[in-house]
Amino acid sequence: MSPQITLQVNGEPRTCNAHTSLPTFLTQLGLNPRLVAVEYNGEILHRQFWEQTEMQPNDRLEIVTIVGGG
Repeated sequence: MSPQITLQVNGEPRTCNAHTSLPTFLTQLGLNPRLVAVEYNGEILHRQFWEQTEMQPNDRLEIVTIVGGG
C-alpha cells in the first residue's frame, strides 16, 4: 500500500495515496473526469497527459467543473 500524501485542491488540503493517477484522484473526489478542467501546479494540464500524471506531495490543483447549457 502506498503512503498517504497531502496536496491542495482548490485551496483545501486533501489526501490520497502516493502515485495516484489524476483521473483516479478525480474519481475519488466524486468528479467525472470528462466534465472538469484541471490546473496542475499553476499550468493548465491537457487531457492527453492526465493518465501519466501521478499525484505528488504538495501538488496544487485547481479543478473547474464544466457546465453546459445556455
